[in-house]
Amino acid sequence: MTELIPIKDMPKSLKIMLLKELGYTSNGTYVFNEKGEQCVDKYTKEPIRIDNMAIFPGSAIVLDNNPLSISSFLEESGDAI
Repeated sequence: MTELIPIKDMPKSLKIMLLKELGYTSNGTYVFNEKGEQCVDKYTKEPIRIDNMAIFPGSAIVLDNNPLSISSFLEESGDAI
């Protein structure tokens, strides 16, 4: 079984370190990809904010932490967490 670790209350500095390990960066507000482009949630088309991001176990996919994005990702990927 996959263990989920909540990051919502994680200090911002730790979230930025986590993003760097996954190949992303942040200006403290938004998430940017390895090319320096602002990451946009695939499902809502909104910029991903560091204070409202979700990273799924076993992946380096960063999404907005909202029900639409999460359910769409799980449906598309076929993952059962």
